Amino acid sequence: MAERRDVVIIGAGAAGMMCAIEAGRRGRRVLVVDHARAPGEKIRISGGGRCNFTNIHAGPKNFLSANPHFCKSALARYTPRDFLDLVERHRIPWHEKTLGQLFCDNSAKDIIAMLLAEMKAAGTELRLSTPIGAVEHDGRAFRVVTEHGTVEASSLVVATGGKSIPKMGATGFAYRIAEQFGLTVTETRAGLVPLTLDPAMLAAHEGLPGVAVDVVARHGKAEFREAALFTHRGLSGPAILQISSYWREGEEIALTLCPDVDFAAAIAAARRENGRQAVQTVLAEHMPKKLAQLLVTELGIDGPLAEQSGRRIEALLQRLRDWRLRPPGSEGYRTAEVTLGGVDTAALDSRSMAAKAVPGLYFIGEAVDVTGWLGGYNFQWAWASGHAAGGHA
Repeated sequence: MAERRDVVIIGAGAAGMMCAIEAGRRGRRVLVVDHARAPGEKIRISGGGRCNFTNIHAGPKNFLSANPHFCKSALARYTPRDFLDLVERHRIPWHEKTLGQLFCDNSAKDIIAMLLAEMKAAGTELRLSTPIGAVEHDGRAFRVVTEHGTVEASSLVVATGGKSIPKMGATGFAYRIAEQFGLTVTETRAGLVPLTLDPAMLAAHEGLPGVAVDVVARHGKAEFREAALFTHRGLSGPAILQISSYWREGEEIALTLCPDVDFAAAIAAARRENGRQAVQTVLAEHMPKKLAQLLVTELGIDGPLAEQSGRRIEALLQRLRDWRLRPPGSEGYRTAEVTLGGVDTAALDSRSMAAKAVPGLYFIGEAVDVTGWLGGYNFQWAWASGHAAGGHA
């Protein structure tokens, strides 16, 4: 005999746990199942173990989707302040870093413990180490077949995330379920991911791995001002991760190095004061010495500053303002923080996250074609979409 519940939620991550809390508070009999041995694994590793649990500036403009309006309803009805109120009720110490990013003072495990406590208070049940064999619908209820038996429910919420970080158990499960029930899945690809450079460029950048520099990274109309980091495979750092979500394989990105520095004025002043110094000496006052050396070497600039032609100086200034790079690829889902694309929002109701054509079926969190910027935005989407579905499932 199958067990009966009102709601089965597949996935005990951020979105799934938030959904369970909200549904449980409404008196629904909720079961959360996950194949992992522990809940909230992505929460645990996020923010260097301190969980960047939201961003105070989170709004629709910080998300990518085929329908940029879809996320508005859920985000408006469960805000960063709402989640922060929950954090403060549990007396979890927190702090704001740059750009509105909120982190735990102590550990990401505080957020997981908070969610589990709220789930318990709401009367929900959690079953871990429970792989799903099949999901069916008999015309009356959903049937979720697990290794430990079958559970029937009138509502099924899929909160299993995307494909990013497969070593933590990430799969395309949500997309398979969506397609099984006739929902479209948009193209998926790695987002917030380091970019790779070709072997020739890596060889030219041989001394740079570990070097970081403040940049403005641009692609099309998107631009982000944060740090870029040179790696053994290519480029990483916050600015690169951000721009990667807008970039496609083989496309060009542009970097402005040290955007606060007026290099034209700095070079002109140095030329007047001491024209015998090397160009890289002037650059190294504002950026790592290894990067300064690379730039002058690549442009064939040699000798003292006073001997450089106006054309060479202008070429250098152009490189500093607009360094064009064409990464052939990214590091892929292995290191990507999120998955771009997912369950097509055209098939979902934006207020409830319910499938329009399949009563009782819901998709939330990263599984949906809504992807946030780096900096706590994706957690805010998890809380908001989970809260929306939990109010209806």
